[in-house]
Formats: sequence, structure tokens, C-alpha cells
Amino acid sequence: MTTPFFQANPNITKPYALMDLDDTLFQTQRKIDAWNVPTAEPEHLVCATVNKKGEPLSFMSQRQAAFVNWLFASTDLIVVTARDRSEIKRVKLPFNSWQVLTHGAIILTSDGALFNDWQQQMYKALAPIQDKLHQLTELLDHPSNTLFDSLVLTPHTDSFSHDSNSNNDTNLTVYLAIKHAQKDHQVLAELAQQLPALIPDFDAHFYVHVNANNLAILPHAVHKHHAVKFLLDNHLDKNRPSFGFGDSLADLPFLQLLDWYGMPNHGQLHEQRLTQ
Repeated sequence: MTTPFFQANPNITKPYALMDLDDTLFQTQRKIDAWNVPTAEPEHLVCATVNKKGEPLSFMSQRQAAFVNWLFASTDLIVVTARDRSEIKRVKLPFNSWQVLTHGAIILTSDGALFNDWQQQMYKALAPIQDKLHQLTELLDHPSNTLFDSLVLTPHTDSFSHDSNSNNDTNLTVYLAIKHAQKDHQVLAELAQQLPALIPDFDAHFYVHVNANNLAILPHAVHKHHAVKFLLDNHLDKNRPSFGFGDSLADLPFLQLLDWYGMPNHGQLHEQRLTQ
């Protein structure tokens, strides 16, 4: 048997593109300025997200918009993001495939419905640690806690079903997000170091991810890697190639599941590579 040589074929098999969003495909004006993003002159900017008031918040440069347009035209674009179901609605892009949301706790189908199989798995993982998440919330948000002033704590919740036959979903806390009101990244870095001592068995139940002015306290069961692996193993065509991009260290585990992966030339992953 002779192995054939490659020949171009006009019948293209669309690859899966599993893409982080914020700071990978678009960013705020503040970060455009900090990173000196090319082709981001005002006349070239394209609005990618809005804030809660519906005002433009994040933008794509001319090059980024061309790249995103190519992704939608040439790939099966699958969102993999920390954004929850409310936050993803403020991204003004025409998603039409699977969506991995809330750091991997939520999977939406192509028609925007919750994927029940994954919901039930997450319910079983999250329900037993609700008391510990509430304990952490009270500890960090208590008025007497002056150790870390100016922290903005946001518990992220969603509804999860017990089983496929249940019509009664339960609202569960998925993870805790913390920002610093004055964007003092050092305070968040210090908090990340002290968290394991604040609650018994913290490391057994949670991990901490810090990226600039965002700190997340997440149960071990909640990770982009877990959700992407679930899709790759059970619901995506194994004959189709996959690639992806992400800017954060938290993206690397899911990216390493793919055939090819990369990063933008800015952000946490890029900076980490420069220091090694």
C-alpha cells in the first residue's frame, strides 16, 4: 500500500475553534491603550460587548474583527468563557454553536438551551459544597472584615436540575468573583495567598485563579478543562480538527486538549511565556 500525497480539496471540513473571549478576541479601551493594539484607531473599532446599561464596553480592532469574521465563516466557533449566562448576552457576536460558560459550569447547546446531561453532573458536584461557599461569602463580605477593604464580591449563581425527570431546578452558587474597587492588583494577589488559611480544608474543595483585577474562588469541579473534555469525548466529531486561543493561565488546561492552540500577543499567558 502506497501512502498518498496531500492534494487540496475544495470540500472543506470545518474545524472546531474553541475560543476564549475577553482579552483574546476583544478588550476594553483601557487595555487597547495599555497593549498598544494595532489597527485600533477610533475609525477602525468594532463594538464587541456592552455594559449593563447597554453602552459600548469592549472593542475589536480592525484585525481582530477580520479574524472573528474568518472564524464564523470558516470554523465551528465554540465559546469557552468565564462569562455566565447573563454576561454572555452582553457580547454582541452571533454565536450559533456550543457555549461553555461560567468557567465551565454551564454548557449551552447550539439553540441556547441548558445542556441537561452536564447540568446534572454539575449539580452533584456543587450541591455538597454550598455551605462552604456561603461561609466564604459571609467571611469575605462581612462589614467587620477590614483586612481587605475595597473588595467587590460577586457570587455567581445558576439553576441546576437534579435529574432529567425533574422540573424543579435548584439555584446554586457556582463560584465567587472578587475585584478591587481601585484596581489594586497587589491586594488581590495577597488575598489569594491568604485564602487557604481562612476556611478549613480550603484547598480540598477550591482553587483560586487571579488575572489582573479578577480573582475567582472556584470549586475543583468547575473548570473550562472539564467541560471541554466532556464535549470532545462525547459530543464533538472526533474526525474534525480542533484548535483554540486563550489569554489566561486558566485557559491552558482546556487548550492542551486540542490539536493546536495559541494565544494573543498580550495578556497573562503571553507575559508568563516572556518571563520563562
